[in-house]
Amino acid sequence: MAEKGIMVIEHADFDGIERISAATGAEILSTFDHPGRKGVLGECSRIEEIMIGEDKVLKLSGCAKGEACSIVLRGASKHILDEAERSMHDALCVLTTTIKNSRVIYGGGHAEMVMAKACEDLAKTVKGKKALAIAGFASALRQIPTILCDNGGYDSSEIVQNLRVEINSDDKTAGISTPLAKPFLNLS
Repeated sequence: MAEKGIMVIEHADFDGIERISAATGAEILSTFDHPGRKGVLGECSRIEEIMIGEDKVLKLSGCAKGEACSIVLRGASKHILDEAERSMHDALCVLTTTIKNSRVIYGGGHAEMVMAKACEDLAKTVKGKKALAIAGFASALRQIPTILCDNGGYDSSEIVQNLRVEINSDDKTAGISTPLAKPFLNLS
């Protein structure tokens, strides 16, 4: 096969074969009875054997189908590597969910501030101690954007108050990362 320019992979596990099949569009064969059948062979413009650390791996570039990829994570210790893997998994799950469901809720404290405003408006119409509980819940909701600012090292009282003004003026997109915060965050 090498004389005919066909690369052969020796000792590949089934997961690796499935990934190569998904990337190149090839069909996995258990026998070579009909190797010339259409739809069986995949395509890839370049295959390289590269070293990552102490391991040899195959790098496929220019794959026809391109439905698979590998992400190589490296870390100084097992703990750091495990944390990087969890973070990568979380990011991929968010990406998958976003692709499946394109509805968006504005972030940066927007939803919490809108709910806090609704609670404050409701508290003004309720009598007795229930109004205090509703107002307290509104205050708790406003803590979320405050914590976002504090964790970023920004002036939370200034930014959250400006966000509150924008929400009260019915700005549908105001959030901490919007132009509302730029003068206070120096993010020109």
